[in-house]
Amino acid sequence: MVKIGNLELGEFPLLLAPMEDVSDPPFRAVCKENGADLMYTEFISSEGLIRDAVKSVQKLDIYEYERPIGIQIFGNDIESMREAAAIAAEAGPDILDINYGCPVNKVACKGAGAGILLDIDKMVSMTAEIVKAVNIPVTVKTRLGWSQDTIRIVEVAERLQDVGIQAISIHARTRQQMYKGEADWSYLNLVKENPRLHIPVFGNGDIDSPQKAKEYKEKYNVDGMMIGRAAIGYPWIFNEIKHFLATGEELKAPGLEERINVTKKHLDFSVQWKGEKQGILEMRRHYTNYFRGMPNFKPFRTEMVTADTYDQVSAILDQVAEVYADYQF
Repeated sequence: MVKIGNLELGEFPLLLAPMEDVSDPPFRAVCKENGADLMYTEFISSEGLIRDAVKSVQKLDIYEYERPIGIQIFGNDIESMREAAAIAAEAGPDILDINYGCPVNKVACKGAGAGILLDIDKMVSMTAEIVKAVNIPVTVKTRLGWSQDTIRIVEVAERLQDVGIQAISIHARTRQQMYKGEADWSYLNLVKENPRLHIPVFGNGDIDSPQKAKEYKEKYNVDGMMIGRAAIGYPWIFNEIKHFLATGEELKAPGLEERINVTKKHLDFSVQWKGEKQGILEMRRHYTNYFRGMPNFKPFRTEMVTADTYDQVSAILDQVAEVYADYQF
C-alpha cells in the first residue's frame, strides 16, 4: 500500500498531473470518474494568493468527491511561498504540493518552478519553511535538473525528504529539454535505489499507453505514475492502465457515445464553473483528443474550436453523433 502521510492510495496509484489551464475541476471530475487515484489543482501563484487575485483564488476550488486532492503552488520567494502555503491549506486539501518543475520561461526564468533547480540550497530551505507552515502532507513535483550536466536528483530527493516532504513526483526530463526528446526514467531508478530514501517516488513523462505503463513499472521500480498530457481529452487512460496492469488485457476503447457523453459532461461543468465565455474557450484544447482518429473529422473540430456558445457546441456534438453513428474505434 502506497501512503502519503495517512492517505492510502492503493498498491500502484495513478496521479493526474497538475497542468496549467487544464487540471481544473471540470477536467478533474472526468478523470476521477475514470480511475485517477490522486489529483492536483492547476499550479497557483504564491504572489497571486497573497494578493487575493481572483484567478489564483478560484483555483483553490475543490470538491469532496475529488478526494484525495492536492493543491499545488509555485513561486520564488520563500516568505511568499510560506504565506501562500498557509492560505492554500485553509482551502482544505489533503496534500500541499510544491511546483519545482514548470519549465516555461515566465516561471523558470524568474527562479520559480524548474528555475529553482539552479539553487538547490534555496529549494531545500523553501521546502523546509513550507513544511513547517502547514499541518498536511507536503509533496514536491520536480524535474531531473536544469540541464543534463546539472542533474542531482538523487541528492535532491533525499534532502527534500529530510526536511519533511512525504512524496516526490519526478518528470524524467531536464528543464532544458522542456517537453522534447525522450524522458529518461533511469534516474528515477537511481532515486529508488538510494537506501536512505523511504518516501514514495512517482514517475512522470511519456506514459501514454497501458503497455508503456507496465514496461516502466517493471523496469524502473517507481511507486506509482503521474499522467499528464496523455489524459487531455482521454481520461479513460487511468482505468485502461489499471486494467492492463491487473489482467494483461487491453480494455476496449470508448465508443462514440461514451466520448460524446463525457465531452458534454466536461463541457457542462466547464460552463457552470467558469461561465459560458471562458468555459467554452478553455474546452477547446480537449476536443482533438476526445475524437482522435476519426476520419474526416477536421471540419467538425474546426467548428467546435470556433463556436462561441454552449448551444452551438452542443449542436455540433449532436451532429457528430449522427454522422458517425456507425463508426467503431
